[in-house]
Formats: sequence, structure tokens, C-alpha cells
Amino acid sequence: MGCRVIARAIDELSSWAQGRLIPPAPPAAPVTRVVTDSRRAGPGSLFVAIKGERADGHDYLAAVARAGAAAALVSDETAARAALAEAGRADGPGAAMALIVVEDTVAALGRIARGHLADLRQRAGDRGLAVVAMTGSVGKTTTKDLTRQLLAAQGPTIAPVASFNNEIGLPLTVLEADESTRYLVLEMGASGPDDIADLVGIAPLDAAAVLMIGHAHMGGFGSIEGVATAKSHIVRGLLPHGTAILNLDDERAAAMGALAPAGVLTFSASGDERADLRATAVELDEAAHAVAEIHLPGAAPRRVRLGLPGAHNVANALAALGLALAAGAGADDLLDAIACAGLESPHRMAVSDLPGGGRLIDDSYNANIDSMTASLASLPALAGDRRRVVVISEMLELGESSAADHATVGALAADAGASLLVAIGAGAAPAAEAARQRGVEVVETPDADGAIARIPSLLAPGDAVLVKGSHGSGAWRVADHLAAGGPTAVGHEATDGRDGKDAR
Repeated sequence: MGCRVIARAIDELSSWAQGRLIPPAPPAAPVTRVVTDSRRAGPGSLFVAIKGERADGHDYLAAVARAGAAAALVSDETAARAALAEAGRADGPGAAMALIVVEDTVAALGRIARGHLADLRQRAGDRGLAVVAMTGSVGKTTTKDLTRQLLAAQGPTIAPVASFNNEIGLPLTVLEADESTRYLVLEMGASGPDDIADLVGIAPLDAAAVLMIGHAHMGGFGSIEGVATAKSHIVRGLLPHGTAILNLDDERAAAMGALAPAGVLTFSASGDERADLRATAVELDEAAHAVAEIHLPGAAPRRVRLGLPGAHNVANALAALGLALAAGAGADDLLDAIACAGLESPHRMAVSDLPGGGRLIDDSYNANIDSMTASLASLPALAGDRRRVVVISEMLELGESSAADHATVGALAADAGASLLVAIGAGAAPAAEAARQRGVEVVETPDADGAIARIPSLLAPGDAVLVKGSHGSGAWRVADHLAAGGPTAVGHEATDGRDGKDAR
């Protein structure tokens, strides 16, 4: 990963990082890029050496130095000095690569991003720089994509690609902002109780949306109340003038209004008349896109067809509209823009055609019981009269509710009219059993490779295939294989044996 940044002096970055600079008088050339992937290092770059579960960035410092990087953010000074010596960049006029030595490089990256953002806000002055973010157990990335599109119509906007929503991705997104940026859109995810508190410490917010409190990453929180407490930090982290945008249809999200320092906007996809933003008369058209009467403060209600499938995306659209309103956009302009906004990030309810009249519904980026429920609820409308095939991979990090949640998914697949369920991973076994008990044909495979190998013999021309699962359990690989056009959707007609191709 990496990002381009406005030119920053190395000693300024070191000060923000609260690090020790080696040599004390750094090279005059500024940093214009921050990278965490050594393969993207080059002249003008600051390489952040991160010690991860599978690799240690310090092992690549010699290659980074040889690539001409301006500086490296490190926590292992001994390894860093040895790498510079190996690369011939330990000393010499204009030859040395600067080192910023800190205790924790990820935390220091966050401090650099915080300093960068504070400086940009000061430079923006009266023009303003609105920083908005969203969190929730489902819908974050779709809401982020919609918010980006709404605000980009108003002025220069920065938002993350895919789901850069953690302690590494969020700072890199912040660092992409420059003097021209008017809107900064951030996504905040959490795997533990303090994650969002840490993220809002990096980027204090002008507006924050809470989508819903569900069962994502339950293993890291212990209970649904623990999830709610963790998510509430996005509201607690608002600036004194900040606005909270809260889902009135979710009692735990709605209750966070008491934590907001200033304004609150509520939204309701169920049409609750108490909400500031609401949708009424929601219907799905022939393409399973939601059509609804959208009510916004400051505008007459308008019938709008959303540019993305699924009734569950009405709530995401309302949240995006609320964030854009809080950032200063006009209601009528937003109603024009939301009808044109669509999917941007991959593997999120992406609908495409398969050979032989089939249809692929790729919602495979990640999964929990709430997002599984929403996807399966959309299947009948998206499949039409096609045979319905559901491919799921194990939902991870569910804690004690894992077996029950997977069994629920199997029952929901049957209720959605699935003729065939392909269950990937040992943890998905309860889903397989629940579906089998309801008369659904079931195939179980140990991993995504097994599913890909079986796909040619399982699918027929004209099938509708929904693919859904946690990113770490590999459903997305099956979706990519199908989308690549290997011997898949027309499996019974395949003759040449060619295969398709294979971030949180």
C-alpha cells in the first residue's frame, strides 16, 4: 500500500511521528510518497517498516534503500543501520537514507497523519476541510463509496480505495489529502474495543454516521453491547461542532444521539416519520434496484431509483445523504446525485452476466450474519426465474454464535429458494446441515480451491449464483473465477479444460 502526499520535510515528519531522526540533519529532498510495500519504494518515498504476522518490513530495508527511498520509519534501529550499510547508503553527502526511529511504526504513522491533517485544516481556513466518516457492522464501504460520489460533485474529495479502514489504511488515506481537498471521506472499522477510538484520534470528525450494530467480529467484542460501545467512539470523537448521523431503525445506533456534542441527524429506511431523512414506498424494480420516495430536510420528497441493487442499500444511501448534508451540500443537489451514484468497490453486490444467460451476484468481500441476511434477501429478485445457487464460505470471528449463525444462513438460503448450496470451510458445516434438512442440495468443500475445482460439474447454463463469505475464507476467489469466465457458469458445456484466474 502507499499514497502520494504533498511535499513534506523529513524533519517535519519526524517531529509529528515523535521519533528520533538519523542523521540529525536529514537530506534536503522532501518526502512526496508514503509506502508500506517495499516494492513501491523509490525516490521521494518514506517507507514504513511494519512488523506483521507474516512479514517484517525491516527485512526489506536494504531493497528500499537501493530503490532510492528518501527515508524509512523504523522500530528496529540495529536492523535498519545494517540494511543501510548493506545498500551503501549509511553515510556520505546526499547518499544517506534518513531513518526515523520510533517504538511502534504503525502508531507513528497515525501520528504523522494526524499532524498532516491538522496542518491542512489550518491552511484551509474559511474555505474549510470537512472530514466525515462512517462505521457499522455492515454497509461501511458501500456508504463510503456513495458519500464520495455525492461530495465529489461538490468539490475535490479524497476517499479510500476498497476498505482501507484500519490503523494502516486510514492514515494512508488521510495523507492523500492536500491543500485543494475540500472533503475527506473515511471508513472506520473495528476488530477490537479501542480501534475506532484510535482512528478518531488520528482524524477528528466533522460528521460521523453509525449504520447499524450487528454481529461483525463478535469474537473481538464478546457481546453485541461490546460492539455498540466500540462503534460509539466515532460519535464521541466528533469535533465540538460535529454532527452525528444515526440509524433510527437500530436502537443501539439511535441511542448514541446522547453522546453527540452538537447536532444529530437521524435516518430511517423503514419510513419512520420521526427521522430527519427517510425513505417511503420502497420497491424493487426488475433489476432489483430499490426505488423509493426520499425525504430530506430542505427539499421536497422525490421518487428516486438507486444505482445499486438490494433493498438493504436504501439505508446506506440515506446515511451517505446525511453525511453529505452535514458537510454542507444542498438537499436538491444531493437528490440529483444519489440517483447517479453506484457501486465502486469490488465484491459488493456486483451483478454481472454469465455465459448461457446466467447471472453472478458477487457479494464476497466479507460476511457476518447481518450482511448474509441482506444478501440472501436480495437473491429472489436478482435471480428471477433462474435456478438459484448459493456459494458461501465460513464467516470468521463470530465467537460463540458461530454455529448458530451459520445454521441460520443455511435456513435463509433455503428460504431464498436455493436449489444448491456450496459450503466452503469446516465452520460452514452448520449452514450445510440446515440447508440439507430443508431439501436443498448441498456440496461441502474444505476450502476455496475445492469449490473452484467442483464448480464446472455443479453449475448449468442460466444459473444465478450468489457468492458470499468472509474475506479470509476465500469466497471472493470463487467469485473471481466465475467472473473470469473459466469453465464455470456453463460447466456442463465446457470442453477445453481451461481454468479461470484466481485485503481485507
